[in-house]
Amino acid sequence: MVKEMKPFRLASRETKNEDTIVRVTGPRESINIGEGYCTVIAGPCAVENRDDYVTLAQFLAKSGAHLLRGGLFKPRTSPYSFRGLGKEGLEIMKDARAATGLPIITEVMDVRDLDHLVGEVDILQVGSRNMQNYALLDELGQVGTPILLKRGFSATIEEWLLAAEYILAQGNPQVILCERGIRTFEPYTRNTVDIGAVALIKKLSHLPVLVDPSHATGKWDMVIPVAKAAVAAGADGVMVEVHQDPDQALSDGKQSLTRDNFIKMVDQISRLADLENKKINTR
Repeated sequence: MVKEMKPFRLASRETKNEDTIVRVTGPRESINIGEGYCTVIAGPCAVENRDDYVTLAQFLAKSGAHLLRGGLFKPRTSPYSFRGLGKEGLEIMKDARAATGLPIITEVMDVRDLDHLVGEVDILQVGSRNMQNYALLDELGQVGTPILLKRGFSATIEEWLLAAEYILAQGNPQVILCERGIRTFEPYTRNTVDIGAVALIKKLSHLPVLVDPSHATGKWDMVIPVAKAAVAAGADGVMVEVHQDPDQALSDGKQSLTRDNFIKMVDQISRLADLENKKINTR
């Protein structure tokens, strides 16, 4: 009897059983993302101004973050909400990278943005709304930059892995998956966190998988518990939002950790990472 291959052939353990480790080269050190490591990506939902972002980045670098996040082109539900600083924000992120030595990650929304993002940021993020933007995925498969692919909020696990397949099939093996919650009937959280997806992805695919508890829950006081659950389930790290003053944030303040809570989270997931034999300090 001939065994039928998974439709996501390149992402499947049937094709490659060895875990993929994505190596992100920063200005001073490199970061490993994948099995055996616990990576912390942190920063505000959106870059708002230079002074606040660079100051926060310096704090995060000293407090356990391995990469800096920040939105430049924001896909907002309302066109009247703050939609990011665009190219101006990119220069701010580059200043923060120079000041801290940490690599930077930001979301790409459109193939037209690739011209000024490729070669300037260290990881390109595909957000939930663009998970099945196949033209964008094809283009990202032809760049040499690692790609963090978030799960669509209504996507099945197979659809998510097939989206990764688009990138892999075009020649870019540096794909990181990110569970960020799926839309269900439950109104008390922004989304429903699929922790079971982490364990299942680890079985089905060799690709690294992170969890974003900020977008998954929409509530800052749920971020730490879900981050802990993610690491306990075998996730290769977390991506969280941190803001110097969440009440004044221009985007997603309700789900952003304060500095003190970020320190608390890193301390708690570090202990779990030890139990899972993962290195919290990937540098």
